[in-house]
Amino acid sequence: MNGMMIFKVALRALLRNKVRSLLTALGIIFGIAAVIAVVAIGEGASSSVKSQINAMGDNLIIVLGGSMKKGGVHGGMGGQQTLMREDGESMLRDYPDLIKAYTPLVRSGGQIIYQENNWSTQVQGVMPDFVIVRKWDVALGSFFSDADVRTAARVCVIGQTVVDNLFNGASPIGETFRIRNIPFRVLGVLSKKGTNSMGQDQDDIVIAPLTTVQRVLKRGSFNNIDQLLFSLHSMDMLDEAKKQLSALLRQRHRLAEGVEDDFTIIDMTEITEMATSISSLMTILMAVVASIALLVGGIGIMNIMLVSVTERTREIGLRMAIGAAPMAILLQFLTEAAMLATLGGVLGIVLGVFGARLVGQLNGWPVVVTMASVVISFGFSSMVGVFFGFYPALRASRLNPIDCLRYE
Repeated sequence: MNGMMIFKVALRALLRNKVRSLLTALGIIFGIAAVIAVVAIGEGASSSVKSQINAMGDNLIIVLGGSMKKGGVHGGMGGQQTLMREDGESMLRDYPDLIKAYTPLVRSGGQIIYQENNWSTQVQGVMPDFVIVRKWDVALGSFFSDADVRTAARVCVIGQTVVDNLFNGASPIGETFRIRNIPFRVLGVLSKKGTNSMGQDQDDIVIAPLTTVQRVLKRGSFNNIDQLLFSLHSMDMLDEAKKQLSALLRQRHRLAEGVEDDFTIIDMTEITEMATSISSLMTILMAVVASIALLVGGIGIMNIMLVSVTERTREIGLRMAIGAAPMAILLQFLTEAAMLATLGGVLGIVLGVFGARLVGQLNGWPVVVTMASVVISFGFSSMVGVFFGFYPALRASRLNPIDCLRYE
């Protein structure tokens, strides 16, 4: 028997018991579908996290105040307000080959009142380069200028969430609302960014000149700021930029050798690695659980193939009696098992892709079906068929022809 004849005989045997063949392949079908769907949803989640983190800024480095120790209480990072606007200006001036742009940031908040509407939101004081550092365009109107920062002008740009809750669909450009009874004129509306990876609405924000927030809203007499945001020319310069920034801040803050930093430097790679590692771990765990279905499917194939060998004992004896070699018998049953697994793999891939996309559409989740996951799943299903089909095929090939012909 040549290869084509073995294939035809195996296919004829499977088609003779269509329902049983389909039921046998169900374990493989659902196992492959589960793996494809889980990996697709996991990859989509990782991709979404990365895009959201990248949207936070262009090659971004964030500098916060250091942790605070007072009376035996050790607070988290940002507890000390040791950063100054001049720290960022010094870094930009001394290392223009590393730093593309920077902005200091001061946080405040309050109730916004416009006519009969009101809305509570956060207010951030920044410099005009904020739009470069955060890679955040102005969708309508314009951003404030350096002159507005120098004069502490009472102007602002707002996020889309603020627009939706205050202006009832009308254009906010040129309108004036009040924060803590202080009037602010709207210059522009930021483009929509949506929620970040932490679930916070990035569009629920008011951006005003740094000096306005410091002097008018916070009424502070000091020049301390909450954060420094730096945009690098390239992430390849990240390690060098962090090294130089740390050295400059220690020098400016007069920290002696061995004294702990009074600042904290965070870059987006750390946040990305943390978020994606969690997502990848969950994907691996779910894929392992889904793979158990493949194992169960393989055991089902072995069971049915053993039953098939028992049912077709006289057929096997007859084939051997007319000259079929044991290798031909082994290949015939091995081909049947591989065909069952391959059919299950194909149907499983189709079901998995369809299921992943359906779940993504119903829940609004991103889904990424990679070619690698499809190829690996298909190859794995074929291997399962060959592995679990080998023993029944070997058993069939070792049967005694005379005993087979006597079998009832």
